[in-house]
Amino acid sequence: QVRLVESGGGLVQAGGSLRLSCAASGSISSWNVMGWYRQAPGKQRELVASMTSGGSTNYRDTVKGRFAISRDSAKNTVDLQMNSLSPEDTAVYYCNYRNLIVSGRESWGQGTQVTVSS
Repeated sequence: QVRLVESGGGLVQAGGSLRLSCAASGSISSWNVMGWYRQAPGKQRELVASMTSGGSTNYRDTVKGRFAISRDSAKNTVDLQMNSLSPEDTAVYYCNYRNLIVSGRESWGQGTQVTVSS
């Protein structure tokens, strides 16, 4: 079981920046992917960005060039730096961990609200 604790988020004006952080603890696989998803009211949860333990990244097209994901393997943390935020980025953001060795082992954070005002 892997526990994820998120921090960051909040209210920001359009064009502003926020940084989300997620700390993982527990039985963390040496080969995994960690990332951030978001869910806006009435919409499905969607991938924002992810990074494997090997360093490969994946970004949603709409955030490319504005968001940057980073990891600290020693601390088991994953951060999401969000720049040039727009009201369309408003959502609850969830940290995600997925074991790439054992299928089905996945954990979610509790979610943190990001609100971008116009």
